[in-house]
Amino acid sequence: MFWCAFVVLFLALGNELSHATEVSVNNTENKLCLYANLMVNFSVTYEVGVNKSETVLFVLPENVTTEGSTCNNTTSTLKLGFGDGHSWAVEFTKDNKTYQVDSIVFTYNLNDSSVFPNSTSNETKSVTAEPRITNVGVDTYYSCKSENVQRVESVTQTLYDVTLQAFVTNGSKSDTDTVCAADLTSTTVAPTTTVTTTAAPTSTPTPTLPTPTTGNYSIAPDFNSTACLMATFGLRIGYKQGDKVETINLVPSATEVGGACGVNSSNLILTSDTITVMFTFSNDSKKFHLQALNVTVKQATGAVVVAANTNMSIWAAAVGSSYMCNKEQTLTVTDTLTLYTFKLRVQPFGVEKGEFATAHECSLDDTSILIPVIVGAALACLILIVVIAYVIGRRKTYVGYQTL
Repeated sequence: MFWCAFVVLFLALGNELSHATEVSVNNTENKLCLYANLMVNFSVTYEVGVNKSETVLFVLPENVTTEGSTCNNTTSTLKLGFGDGHSWAVEFTKDNKTYQVDSIVFTYNLNDSSVFPNSTSNETKSVTAEPRITNVGVDTYYSCKSENVQRVESVTQTLYDVTLQAFVTNGSKSDTDTVCAADLTSTTVAPTTTVTTTAAPTSTPTPTLPTPTTGNYSIAPDFNSTACLMATFGLRIGYKQGDKVETINLVPSATEVGGACGVNSSNLILTSDTITVMFTFSNDSKKFHLQALNVTVKQATGAVVVAANTNMSIWAAAVGSSYMCNKEQTLTVTDTLTLYTFKLRVQPFGVEKGEFATAHECSLDDTSILIPVIVGAALACLILIVVIAYVIGRRKTYVGYQTL
């Protein structure tokens, strides 16, 4: 080997789906030639039987190798190996005063049962993504706090809080950055909050957000097919920022819809400039339920909040029906992030003719039991009043007779 490397990793944001990986690769002269500090989440859908699939969520783990990484004058490769035959590789090329990322190659081994339980395949597969990281100045590092979502076939990769520098010339990471377009856009929008001078300073309360707009979302196997997954709801996200709780609404008109349908596992991915939410549904052939939520929020400051819960069992209904809850629902993803849904209806399996099937209503909406209870309580009160009046009347009559 003509290169050597060391890896320093640390856990960030305090939850299981947010590992930051910092990697340095040295050249033959033992000088830094490649540097990376980033977070990567993976979602992979794979076959577990005839017409049956599952979706797994995992991250670039703490233990990685850099075997296969190379540093040359015009091309470089950062290759991170992990687990049993998995790798994540970034290909760089340089042209005069700039460099770019040509591709990201993610390789995963379906024979690794610890990651892909019950897989019917033992293949090692690769997908190649083009992340559009271009025009990075030589002797600068690429910086992007915003999400970069790459979807290829049955794989979704989400990159965020990315710092990358290739073709390092002075043996140390640069102090100058080339900022991604997404971060520049958010920086331009942020100054809409202005400071005004008044005669007497007053505290302005945080404005209450309006009810989120209801969005209609659907997934189809291809352009010529009807929907295999349908959902409609308004969505709000609340997250802790220090001692405060911030809230943000998902805007349907500015949201990209993605995901995949399987026989017993389906997912819906909603992505806007500031929010990415992945819903993972599963079924046991009789009932379906929401099994996992993966949420990412980019704050106005550029910082990223990531939360995930892969052990949920809500929104349950019989396969072939839909689940509905018109009232506001509160879903606790983690102790720092909460989802609120409004006018919800979802059917991740058994959709026919692009229409929702008969709905299973949530307990908040179910008034069929509540109305009889109210009527019964009212009748009980009325009977009690009549009995009390009768007893009082009898007592007065008895007292009058004794007086005579």
